[in-house]
Amino acid sequence: MTDKRATDQEFLEFAVKALVDTPEDVKVERKIDEMGVLITLDVNPADMGMVIGREGQTAKALRTILRVIGARNNARVNLKINEPEGSTRGERTPRPEAAPAPEVKKSIDDVLGDMNI
Repeated sequence: MTDKRATDQEFLEFAVKALVDTPEDVKVERKIDEMGVLITLDVNPADMGMVIGREGQTAKALRTILRVIGARNNARVNLKINEPEGSTRGERTPRPEAAPAPEVKKSIDDVLGDMNI
């Protein structure tokens, strides 16, 4: 019976290619040293936001799953996401604030009437 478990490198490559717009630019390298397994990920500069995710949540999730895969194989797995050459981070633009809700003045009798008291 053959073992069909996906390796950490195969998992990462599959997951990241499903996330990005240019899967042909995804490169995954795996190195083993005294600290454990280091997986290095390179993606197209336009796809960095998809891999990192909002507030880094996608990258954090990928790292967590890789650590679980590593734990099943008695290995410590770390993920390094390389920032592409010449990439620049755009300035953060503040989100437009929502208009404040109009102030509605009610008497105590109106409030109690709404509560059916």
